[in-house]
Amino acid sequence: MSEQAAGGTTGRPFLHVVVCAAGVAEGVGALIDAAQRRGWEVGVVATPVAMGGFFDAAAVEARTGRPIRSAWRTPGDPRPFPAPDAVVVAPATFNTVNKWAAGLADTLAVATLCEACGLGVPVAVLPCVADALASHPAYRESLERLRGMGVRFGDPYTGDAGEDGGRPEFGWERALDLLERR
Repeated sequence: MSEQAAGGTTGRPFLHVVVCAAGVAEGVGALIDAAQRRGWEVGVVATPVAMGGFFDAAAVEARTGRPIRSAWRTPGDPRPFPAPDAVVVAPATFNTVNKWAAGLADTLAVATLCEACGLGVPVAVLPCVADALASHPAYRESLERLRGMGVRFGDPYTGDAGEDGGRPEFGWERALDLLERR
């Protein structure tokens, strides 16, 4: 592990959390809190669309003590986060999974994922994809390609209402469990 990847400013391991634009993103604070309880220092990278109101950015920044990254930094700007010891993508959308598998790093979030795989950083993913999209051949091929690269996937979350009409919990901590399964 490189000197920079040896952990955050506290000496604890550093977790990058990539947040995509899905309704459940509003609960990302539960993942941050769980990660911090398990000893991680956390920084959040969000897709540009997710920054458009899918979660409370001010609350996330208060929880992590760091700005959310969504846009590229200029070459002279300091790196706002240490290199990751692990990455979690939650919720992971159809669009992000497919772009990542294809190597289309057109956003900072997807570039972060592409780079993490290239560096051998453990990555855990909690997909949030409707059944109709999950049945698309490109998505199935993307999952296969990413699994072949060592990416760990939790069970998919469709957000479909149960028989009682309520939506199931997203289960944020499953991503951390996937990382611990090394």
